[in-house]
Amino acid sequence: MSPEFARQVLAVVHAIPEGRVCTYGRVAELAGFPRHARHVGKLLSGSDEVPWQRVVAAGGRIARAGTEAADWQRLLLEHEGVVFGESGRIDLLCYGWPKIDAIGV
Repeated sequence: MSPEFARQVLAVVHAIPEGRVCTYGRVAELAGFPRHARHVGKLLSGSDEVPWQRVVAAGGRIARAGTEAADWQRLLLEHEGVVFGESGRIDLLCYGWPKIDAIGV
């Protein structure tokens, strides 16, 4: 990963407000690197210097569900006021950042 990629992605992640989430793919797009969602995940894995918990998988799911890291991510998000549905998903219309409208634009 290039230093520019890391700098741009980390800037986007730092901008996500408390109590809101953004998907890996959207972070990549906002950073100027569309179609690099997996690289975003790799960059954020094990990083405690950024609010990594605010980045979730497509559809509002926590990646690697059932792992200790996923459980920790859920607890951190719930502490910030993010509510999970019965299916374990986050309503991106409600908690997504930047705010999207009903058709997902």
